Amino acid sequence: MTSQETTTSRQSTTSGSPWRARWRRMRPYLLALGPGLLAASAGNDAGGIATYASAGASYGYGLLWAMVIVTLFVGVVQEMSARLGAVTGKGFSDLARENFPLRVTALILVTLFVANLGIIMSEFVGIAAAAELFGVSRYIAVPLAAVVIWLLITRGSYGNVEKIFLALSLVFFAYIAAAFLANPDWGEVALAAVTPRPQLDVGYLQLLIALIGTTISPYMQLYVQSSVVEKGVNPDDYRYTRFDVIVGTVFAGIVASFIIIATAATLFPRGIAVESAADAALALEPVAGPYARVLFGLGLLGASLLAAGVLPLATTYVMSEALGFERGVSRTWSEAPVFLGLFTGLVVLGAALALIPGLPVIDVLVGVYVLNGLLLPIELFAILSLINNRELMGEHVNNAWFNMLAYAIAIIVSLLSLTLIVTTVVGWFT
Repeated sequence: MTSQETTTSRQSTTSGSPWRARWRRMRPYLLALGPGLLAASAGNDAGGIATYASAGASYGYGLLWAMVIVTLFVGVVQEMSARLGAVTGKGFSDLARENFPLRVTALILVTLFVANLGIIMSEFVGIAAAAELFGVSRYIAVPLAAVVIWLLITRGSYGNVEKIFLALSLVFFAYIAAAFLANPDWGEVALAAVTPRPQLDVGYLQLLIALIGTTISPYMQLYVQSSVVEKGVNPDDYRYTRFDVIVGTVFAGIVASFIIIATAATLFPRGIAVESAADAALALEPVAGPYARVLFGLGLLGASLLAAGVLPLATTYVMSEALGFERGVSRTWSEAPVFLGLFTGLVVLGAALALIPGLPVIDVLVGVYVLNGLLLPIELFAILSLINNRELMGEHVNNAWFNMLAYAIAIIVSLLSLTLIVTTVVGWFT
């Protein structure tokens, strides 16, 4: 080998070393991606997509600033839930049963079960709507989706299930592409994202509350905590899980913002209202082209499939923990019959309800969101009580600044949830 070749070889080796070192440092963080990313992505379900699309179509970019704040809220709450799971090695229901009065625990679990069942049904409604956008009957798509989800959970290991769910989350990039196809004014978008534009308007207030209610859903926190426990995360490895939570939160916030951007750029100037995610997909085609409609439909299908798997799984974890039964995706039927049986029942019931002809879907969903509004403040203050319990968390309790932010979030969400409940009940009588 010549001296020049030797020098080139040494330079190549030297230049390659930093990259390998960086990869070794980043690899544990990338491998940790899972519970946080899935929980946050599942929050962008059919109801969430419809809410974001309605926000963009009704108020243009006027609610983008709220999405920035709500994304911060989600990150704080998700991080506390993941930390609870990593430090205690227990799910939320186990901790609630051991640390709260029986009646409080029962209230949380019963309300959660009823609310989640309604949302599970809404996810299969989303699958039906997405399938019909592509000319497939809901009576084919919904049963087929239910069987696929059931087989995935009951026949797979946790690692495989997580990988498939993560692959489904890639579909959310379709919304980013749809927003670019809509050709928005990016200067105006950037300004709206950092400039609060509150309006003294009932519709605006309801959409603001809905943005929080659909983005910070109780099942997301319960799922991420149970998943962290099943994955075997411990305090020494928790920094990798925190990275997962941050990435998931930012990704979900970006997706939600791009849905608002896409519909604000195309539908708001023309005064086109949307009442569902499917409406948004159909409305995009004349103004943004067929590809935007297809991308929006694919996003709806992927989001609904992801949430239709995560939601019953989160509910099953919670109920199995509360009743003290074996649980886990990696368990067999003989090891965890109640866990797998309850999951099966939720999937079958959710799919069956979604196929009822003439079902008053809007009325059902309103009732479901009222229940979630009732549950969310209870769950947030329960998480805060647990995360600040030194007997449980030791040195991993919230610090003073984080606690101030977390309590501020809980109070704001509680007030807005109360407002949502009051306006909904008044609406029933008027």
